[in-house]
Amino acid sequence: MFWTISLIKLKIFISSDHAGFILKDYIFENLKKKKFKIENLGPFDDKSVDYPIYAKKLANKVSKNKTNFGILVCGSGTGMAMAANKVKNIRAAMCYNVKNTKLSRLHNNANIITVGSRLISKNLAFKLVNIFLKTKFEGGRHLRRIKKI
Repeated sequence: MFWTISLIKLKIFISSDHAGFILKDYIFENLKKKKFKIENLGPFDDKSVDYPIYAKKLANKVSKNKTNFGILVCGSGTGMAMAANKVKNIRAAMCYNVKNTKLSRLHNNANIITVGSRLISKNLAFKLVNIFLKTKFEGGRHLRRIKKI
């Protein structure tokens, strides 16, 4: 049921740097197969690029609507998270396992997931993206804290 409801509201943007290019395309193609509304913001080849440009481009799109989500992929996930978090109303979380991915949504209402192509397998990365997209924010005391960011 979640997947049907979220397809109506959810818009996903995905981007990477050169190190994350192959993993980004893997995630993109698999989410398209699941009928998600997803837009690939590039890059469109594996030539060297500067990750802050792609992180900012994606973060600006995500920040325009509360139902938007983002997926950023670089070598470690760290640089993309740092760059994206400079944009107002963005809460980018670097995710590397199931527990930290769930908590990033449950407690922090993260709206962008970042993953490191050099640190986790493509299967784990796709699993984490799915967990991120289907986990709902708990609200309550967590909302009070998020408002202080």
